[in-house]
Amino acid sequence: MRTRLKVCCISSVEEARIAVAAGADALGLVAEMPSGPGPIADELIAEITATVPPPVATFLLTCRTDPDGIVEHVRACRTNTVQLVDSVPVATYAALRRHCPSVKIVQVLHVLGDRTVEEAREAAPHVDALLLDSGRPDLAVKELGGTGRVHDWATSARIVAAVDRPVFLAGGLTPANIGQAIAQVRPYGVDLCSGVRNGGDLDPAKLAAFVAALMAA
Repeated sequence: MRTRLKVCCISSVEEARIAVAAGADALGLVAEMPSGPGPIADELIAEITATVPPPVATFLLTCRTDPDGIVEHVRACRTNTVQLVDSVPVATYAALRRHCPSVKIVQVLHVLGDRTVEEAREAAPHVDALLLDSGRPDLAVKELGGTGRVHDWATSARIVAAVDRPVFLAGGLTPANIGQAIAQVRPYGVDLCSGVRNGGDLDPAKLAAFVAALMAA
């Protein structure tokens, strides 16, 4: 099965075009965050989303956790997928299913040890996919993604085996390590941001190198 590619931190219509041309299956659009790279205004997210051709998916990365706030955010940005980068109450999933029935739900889990495996089992029945990242939501200023750090792939592999939902792998992926990541974790898809950027801008050459390594893997 082909490993899907999600290119995150898209910041302009031109970056979206570059990513789609390189073969991206999904684009990540980062809204306001407590920390990390790539946040853009909701109005720009909606503008970029309107230009993305099907079947490429558009992911709104939101740090909101209350049900009404997330529903409002999804409606404003008009993406077809919402990526919840922080833990949310179960009521949030129900609200999204009720008010945004066509929108896919992806729950981010920050891999911090054995407890994350149980968190994955608990979240999986409520969502369409999981995304494993390397943030630190327990810090005073939360890290909710875009760290460029690799986490423990052995734990990620256990999560993939434990749930019946697609799992994306994120965190410090590069052309040099993507082969090992896929061999060890066997994710449905991979998600990258900092590894294909120069000074914050999407680098077509770095993205092409990553895609080539991904296809080889």
